[in-house]
Amino acid sequence: MKQKEELKNTSNEMQVPFHRAPVGEEEVQAVSEVIRSGWLTMGPKTFEFEKEFAKYVGAQHAVAVSTGTAALHLSLEAAGIQAGDEVLLPTTTFTATAEAVTYVGAQPVLVDIDTDTMNIDPEDAARRITPKTKAIIPVHLGGQPCDMDEIQALARVHRLRVVEDAAHALPSEYRGKRVGQISEFTCFSFYATKTLTTGEGGMITTDNSEAAERMRLMRLHGIERDAWKRYHGDGSWFYDVLEAGFKYNLTDFQSAMGLVQLAKSDSMRLAREAIARRYTDVFSSHEELVIPKVRQDRSTSWHLYILRLRLDRLKKDRNGFIEALQRRGVGCSVHFIPLHLHPYYRRAHGHQRGDFPHAEREYHSCLSLPIYPGMTELEINHVISAVLNTLAEFRILRAVATHANPIA
Repeated sequence: MKQKEELKNTSNEMQVPFHRAPVGEEEVQAVSEVIRSGWLTMGPKTFEFEKEFAKYVGAQHAVAVSTGTAALHLSLEAAGIQAGDEVLLPTTTFTATAEAVTYVGAQPVLVDIDTDTMNIDPEDAARRITPKTKAIIPVHLGGQPCDMDEIQALARVHRLRVVEDAAHALPSEYRGKRVGQISEFTCFSFYATKTLTTGEGGMITTDNSEAAERMRLMRLHGIERDAWKRYHGDGSWFYDVLEAGFKYNLTDFQSAMGLVQLAKSDSMRLAREAIARRYTDVFSSHEELVIPKVRQDRSTSWHLYILRLRLDRLKKDRNGFIEALQRRGVGCSVHFIPLHLHPYYRRAHGHQRGDFPHAEREYHSCLSLPIYPGMTELEINHVISAVLNTLAEFRILRAVATHANPIA
């Protein structure tokens, strides 16, 4: 009852949602044009989107699909990962990363994280390699690229396929290369909250022409690539089913929206970066807070601003901190609950608390703040004020020792 009263008392304050999609009239117009054209499913706009996306990230091929999860699934299938194989991936990720591994019958093998970046720890990954290990999925958490040189070296030694989960990483760069041109397979998500959105959707980039053809085949029921043309005026009704594929194609009206978003991708990243800089400038001077650390040899898309708390210096835990921010009108989230803590992964794979200590410690201390294009100065200032006011409320005051000068 008390909590409800507090929420009611603050209802007149500004409300800053965790995310607000940066879409407007340009997207509306692009989608409207496709609807008026009469061609709604995968067709010319999707192929144009693929071409422009490949050019943008610097890859030879881009394959548009219905979700980021579908992108992971098709990449693993094209890489030949199958039942009995093992695939390394961080425990700090969304469940889609691991569930896509199970789609091909393989076993997800969880790995602990690096405490600075919260990305997969290559050293811990190396310790978990067995003769059954066939692939590794580095996840670029929040948009900051993983240690790809170390991961690629590990892959070469142990003959592993590398499938990057870049759901957060458009546009991000690692040592002068844009994410999307580094590994054999890179998977992007265009979900509603992502840095480029088509509502739902995804993309795979690769320089492997044979794999690209395989994924194009498998994304639409295993039907030959040009089957979509049978509905065109000069097309044929005939088609061949070459494989037992999936229904993973992207639509033309989603692709039209994606093309508009892609054109704004760089400017949207700059907007997020400016917000991140504002947060960091203020929060870095408070010892109770740990700001995101971006390594000098890479850049992040700033999909997320993950703030961590020094819990030994606060009166309440992370959950209490989030609740206080919500009472002050700031929407927050947590990225992510480590997979090994979920009931399914404990039941199916025998995981338990304590298996991945770094991931657990960072999970209990982290929260994600609003960061998206379109945030106003008033909203940014409100988030900052809410964090500082919550910090003042929860801070453990430390006594300052004083020493009198000895009497001469």
